[in-house]
Amino acid sequence: MASSNIVCFGEMLIDFVPDTAGVSLAESKGFLKAPGGAPANVACAITKLGGASAFIGKVGDDEFGRMLVDILKKNGVNSEGVCFDKDARTALAFVTLKSNGEREFMFYRNPSADMLLKEAELNTALIKAAKIFHYGSISLISEPVRSAHLAAMKAAKAAGVLLSYDPNVRLPLWPSEDAARSGIMSIWKEPDFIKVSDDEVQFLTQKDPAKEESVMSLWHDNLKLLIVTDGPKGCRYFTKSFKGSVGGLAVKTVDTTGAGDSFVGSLLVSIAKDPSVVQDEGKLKEALKFANACGALCTTQKGAIPALPTPAEAQALIASAK
Repeated sequence: MASSNIVCFGEMLIDFVPDTAGVSLAESKGFLKAPGGAPANVACAITKLGGASAFIGKVGDDEFGRMLVDILKKNGVNSEGVCFDKDARTALAFVTLKSNGEREFMFYRNPSADMLLKEAELNTALIKAAKIFHYGSISLISEPVRSAHLAAMKAAKAAGVLLSYDPNVRLPLWPSEDAARSGIMSIWKEPDFIKVSDDEVQFLTQKDPAKEESVMSLWHDNLKLLIVTDGPKGCRYFTKSFKGSVGGLAVKTVDTTGAGDSFVGSLLVSIAKDPSVVQDEGKLKEALKFANACGALCTTQKGAIPALPTPAEAQALIASAK
C-alpha cells in the first residue's frame, strides 16, 4: 500500500444510535449501528478529503471487528496497523441524541479489544514513515494500550513526525474527573498541534473557555498550533506569532457525532499538503474555514463516518455562505 502521510492511533468501535432523536437510551425502541471511535473517524475524514491515512489500533476477532476493518478499507484507509484480539470483544457505545443534537454516552468495554493493544503489536514502520501522527486520550486510560500509545508517540517523535492531539474527553470512561484531567494532561507537552473544544477548555482549566487567558493556560513551548472549536460559532487559533478566530457556517444540525473529527481530518490534510499553513495566517484562516465547513456538514446526518463530507460539498457550503 502507498505510504500514509497521516497515521491515526487509538480506538475504533461500534456506536449504537437511537433511530429516533430526542429520546433517552431507555426510551429508544431501536438503534442504528454506526462505525465510530474518534481516531478512526479522523482517518476516514482524511481519505474522503483526498489525503492518505492509516489507522493503528485493535478490534475483536468478531463480526463487528471485521466489519470495522472492512469500513476502513472501503474508505481507503490503510489498515495494516490493525490487530485482532481473539479473547476480547470490539468495544460498543450506545450514544443517544437529545432533541438539540447533543449526545449522551454509555460504553461497553470490559475490557474491549482496543484497550489491549500491546507495544509489541505496534506497526512502527507505518508510524515512522508518516508526516503526522494523530491520537486522542482514550488510549491513555488503561494498560497495556497506554504503554503502546506512549511508545508510538516516542517512535514518531524520534523519526521527526509531527504529533497531533485531540483529547476528546469522554468522562464516563475514566475512573474520575481528576483521573481524566491528569491523564489527558500527562502528555500535553509532547504534541505540535492540539485541538480542544470550548467544553474541554472549561473541563481542563476549570476556567471560562471564552476568556483568552483560560485558553493560553493550555499553551506550551513545543506547540506550533492550538485550536479551540466553539461549536456552531467556528474556532479560535493560537500560534507563537499570531492568533484570531474563524466564524462557523450555519447548517441544520441533526447529530454532532464526528463533527470535531471531520474538522481535525480536514486541518491535518491541509497541514500535510503544506506545512507552512501553520506559519502563514492567511493560509491558516483558509484551512480553518474549510475545516469549519467539514465539521458543520458532518452534523447534518446521523453517525460520523457516513456523514463525512467531500471537498466539493465543503466548497459548496463555503460558496453558499458568501
